[in-house]
Amino acid sequence: MTPHPKWTPAPHMASGSQIARFGAFLGNRLQAEVPDSDGLAALALAEPGPFWDAIWDYFGVLGDKGEGPAITGDEMMETRFLPGTRLNYAENLLGLSGPRAPDAPALLFRGEDKVALQWSWAELEAHVSRLQQALRAEGVQQGDRVAGLLPNRPEAIAAMLATLSIGAVWCSASPDFGARAILDRFGQIRPKVLFATDGYWYAGRAFDVAPTLREVVPQLEGLSRTVVIDYLGTAEAVAGTLPRTASFAAFESTAENRPLEFTRLPFDHPAFILFSSGTTGAPKCILHRAGGVLLQHLKEHALHAEVGPGDRLFYFTTLGWMMWNWLCSGLARGATLLLYDGSPFHPGADVLFDYATEAGMTHFGTSAKYIDSLRKAEFVPAATHDLGALRAMFSTGSPLLAENYDYVYEVLKPNLHLASISGGTDILSCFVLGDPTAPVYRGEIQRAGFGLAVEVWTESGRPAGPGEKGELVCTAPFPSMPLGFWGDTGGARYHETYFSRFPGIWCQGDFAERTPSGGFVIHGRSDATLNPGGVRIGTAEIYAEVARFPEVLDAVVVGQETGDDSRVVLFVQMAGDFTLDETLIARIKSAVRRGSSPRHVPSAVLAVKDIPRTRSGKISELAVRDIVNGIEVRNTDALANPEALVCFRDRPELALEPARP
Repeated sequence: MTPHPKWTPAPHMASGSQIARFGAFLGNRLQAEVPDSDGLAALALAEPGPFWDAIWDYFGVLGDKGEGPAITGDEMMETRFLPGTRLNYAENLLGLSGPRAPDAPALLFRGEDKVALQWSWAELEAHVSRLQQALRAEGVQQGDRVAGLLPNRPEAIAAMLATLSIGAVWCSASPDFGARAILDRFGQIRPKVLFATDGYWYAGRAFDVAPTLREVVPQLEGLSRTVVIDYLGTAEAVAGTLPRTASFAAFESTAENRPLEFTRLPFDHPAFILFSSGTTGAPKCILHRAGGVLLQHLKEHALHAEVGPGDRLFYFTTLGWMMWNWLCSGLARGATLLLYDGSPFHPGADVLFDYATEAGMTHFGTSAKYIDSLRKAEFVPAATHDLGALRAMFSTGSPLLAENYDYVYEVLKPNLHLASISGGTDILSCFVLGDPTAPVYRGEIQRAGFGLAVEVWTESGRPAGPGEKGELVCTAPFPSMPLGFWGDTGGARYHETYFSRFPGIWCQGDFAERTPSGGFVIHGRSDATLNPGGVRIGTAEIYAEVARFPEVLDAVVVGQETGDDSRVVLFVQMAGDFTLDETLIARIKSAVRRGSSPRHVPSAVLAVKDIPRTRSGKISELAVRDIVNGIEVRNTDALANPEALVCFRDRPELALEPARP
């Protein structure tokens, strides 16, 4: 039986939606009826070439479309989309939304309670023009790499747009990365220019990045210029201590005030390099094509998120996470981007809602962990903040627990499109995400992305039925598949990563299921699934039960190998002054048994002071799993808090009895 939805859009929201308009546009082309989003999804899969061709035309992509078929190639890795087209990513972000008042805001920025900035569209374009000229004067050409070690400030977006405007490739990392983590990433791709910050704010404290720069800059081969952005007021001083370095203001000052120029390049021209977390080895450098990412983001922002001109789009992210790139693409829809840098809980839990009220935020993007933290803190923003402009909330980074759907609709705002979304750095977009014209069900992601043949397969390679868990796969090509990995000549590593599990089929590495309502549930990463007694269990199923305990601040669950089997071990970080005692352990085990199954019940529940996280804020289950199983973590520099690993080492509770002869 299909459950009762938590939210259903009003009829006028569906009939006036971008989904309805685009559906009519595509249906008219193909002389087909497109009654709703399900009809659009079916038609997009049945006619992939016309669908992606229509995405280009409907949004009026700026470029030269050329002639020929929309899709060529037989094998998934060899497929090409719109091969005759030429475009420039930056030109579309700045020009696609059409005319607007020059003084209309393009970017708003808050750096905790320390710094506030606003750039108009005219100011943004002027900065991009000056940076474009300065980069060209520095010798940056098509295909060169430009890197950003920056906070989520307007200057970062300007630097990215200037880079892409001349056909160079942009890559970025967060300034809280340590020197080794930065070199593990930028050292592989050898940027010609590095944009960096003098520091950043977090939780009210200023962090000086200069010592990191003094270690990193001399070790980056091929680096011809470093440009330092002024955040702490020390950019000029920092620039004076480094070779071939200028402040952002000085770098811009060499240019004239003149119109932007855009170099239009093939659809598959590389635009971005993104990095995997690197916890199991050197980070993979994932190379993304300009055209594919642009089409995906246009589709996702307009159809799946209903972002349009004049909207105020926010996502809490750093430059070390793909959601920053996703946020930036909102410019192509004419949205004003709301940027934030710092702690989302400083000086208090209401800081982002203060921002939402002041800026008239229409779309609030964040992590599942943030929403969970608000719920556990019993924070009621609707009682103290005007959220009248807010229409949508996005959650990603980890599965959004069912209880947090209740929190959003019962405490935050009842009339809101809550969209849990999931994709990855691998595709710089989403496989499954929201649908503003359809009901939202508790604990479910609404649908697969339009034009993406997303399914759940069993281990034997057959489609799983509703409620049956398996691997999240994509059975047909899509335009934001990466070009490959940097340095992976011949594509062997790329093929091994995505196509070795099921030949010719993209396997995302998520453990998932389809629901009777047509949605999806992600149960965690496939490589972190538990396997007691040979039964696969998603970690999210256990987290969902543990999250109900106010005594527990956070948790990580892993499998410990016991010879020919494995056992489930749960580590909990306690909230406040709570302690883990036998009574609480029994309650946790009982809740897991009652809410999931006896196989989910952890064999051991242990308290820890901290839990390791990746640089993008995700719990590093693999690092904990390795420690528990006596395997040394290969790259602790990939962790934001590697000191947390000591909480898991040499725990006497994890000692296994020797096997009997």
